[in-house]
Amino acid sequence: MQTTTTLPQSSMLAEQLTKASRKQFWDVYSYFQWPESLPDDAWYMSPELISVYGTELWERMTEAQQKKLSLYEIGNFFSLTLQGERPLVAGMSDLLYSSKMTPQATEYLHHFIDEENKHMIMFGIFCHRYLGKVYPEKKIALPREYAKGEAEVTFFCKVMVVEELGDYYNVVMQRDKRIHPLIQEINFVHHRDEARHLGFGREFAKEMWEKHSPSWPPEVLTRFRSWLAQYLKSSWADFYNPSMYRDAGITRDSGLGDPYEVRQMALAHAKCLEHREKASKKLVTYFLRNGMLTEAPGL
Repeated sequence: MQTTTTLPQSSMLAEQLTKASRKQFWDVYSYFQWPESLPDDAWYMSPELISVYGTELWERMTEAQQKKLSLYEIGNFFSLTLQGERPLVAGMSDLLYSSKMTPQATEYLHHFIDEENKHMIMFGIFCHRYLGKVYPEKKIALPREYAKGEAEVTFFCKVMVVEELGDYYNVVMQRDKRIHPLIQEINFVHHRDEARHLGFGREFAKEMWEKHSPSWPPEVLTRFRSWLAQYLKSSWADFYNPSMYRDAGITRDSGLGDPYEVRQMALAHAKCLEHREKASKKLVTYFLRNGMLTEAPGL
């Protein structure tokens, strides 16, 4: 085993995170009290985080319609997080006991995977109980070839996108007394665990980038940066889900509009772009500071 003085920074951090995970170990099946149903007159997402907030459509909606949309918005957000954590757990499992991981990092990955599995259970219970479904994933993974180390860097950048964007929402909603207490609690628990995951992910992705990217030819660097910018943009597009709008009653018949046209309107709206840029600032700054991106991507 490597001595403490020769360990990578991520592995020294992993030792601390393992202790914290064991101290805050929790049981997903007994932690929450799940009510049989949820009231119609509550907020389930902070209004400012709702995908059409600040648009003309939002202003035309009644408060009852806005609150109904907030339920399906939180269901879509929990579904996106669940669907993002599914491949994350698979990828982390593949790294267990591999030569790419120190024993200290492997030990922490066991906790990382355990906590992500609990999150999927937690989000799955909420979505099935109160929405009757989990919104399906829209991304399709196409086969491609990688330069040495590119697959690992790509994987951890995906982890960063899923977890950093989700954490922005978690931090806002855990403090928002306007929304239902169950939603506040779920966001609190998720943020508590994700703060550790993000700390490890930031350090490990940086180490992988510094180890492998200097040997990549210019065309690989260009390809990687183009992929990362597009991945971040497509991840944001998933927040504007036509199925979610339809389930919330946003249809032509209701007078609120076609769900697909609402999606296009919101993606193009200046207020919505302002929100995406604000919520992505920490993540984009990380990618720029470490050289994974050389300019801020269009969102």
